Amino acid sequence: MINLYNTCSLHAMRRMEDNQYDLAIVDPPYGFTKGMIKKQSIPKSSKYRSVNDDLYNEVLNWNIAPGDEYFIQLKRVSKNQIVWGGNYFPQLWREPCRGFIFWDKRQVSRLHADGEMAWTSFDQNAKQYRFRYCGNHYGTGQMGERIHPTQKPPELYYWLLENWSKPGQKILDTHLGSGSIALACHDYGVSLDGYEISQEYYNKAKERLKIHQSQLSLGIL
Repeated sequence: MINLYNTCSLHAMRRMEDNQYDLAIVDPPYGFTKGMIKKQSIPKSSKYRSVNDDLYNEVLNWNIAPGDEYFIQLKRVSKNQIVWGGNYFPQLWREPCRGFIFWDKRQVSRLHADGEMAWTSFDQNAKQYRFRYCGNHYGTGQMGERIHPTQKPPELYYWLLENWSKPGQKILDTHLGSGSIALACHDYGVSLDGYEISQEYYNKAKERLKIHQSQLSLGIL
């Protein structure tokens, strides 16, 4: 069961039970300042309204890093956690992290980072995932059109599910974004509760999931 909610995840977590989810896979905003976000870094597409000042300002407002309560609630409601951009959050490094994850993007451009790091609560060896990513070019697979500034490929989430979850488990995503995780959870057979505070991104993620599910039912993918 894939459930998507257009609301604040922190408010929702406050009402949740302890250990309600087997695993939280989240990608919170890192809290960049305006000077670190460039308009030209946001993808230009006739179907993606991110080439004007209004959406640029929306990205800035959206890109506020979560505070201490967010991480307290996240660890309370989930048995384990995978947090993308974990190196940006000092709240996570108050305890050791042996099982961190590195996504090697196989970059061919000096303008982009070579990869991204995820903090995990798992006491196991560190792992690396290799999947080419460069600007708007995602290689092959289910990525499709970019609809979110920090969009990740479904292949990445499917790899996470294969290695850190089991079919039938309950997954939490507090910052749904483009909804890539929803596609992976649907295919892998785990339940997902995904929260997205932006109405625009929520609508796009919901439509993306709907198209993906219809294509699977028709045997197109």
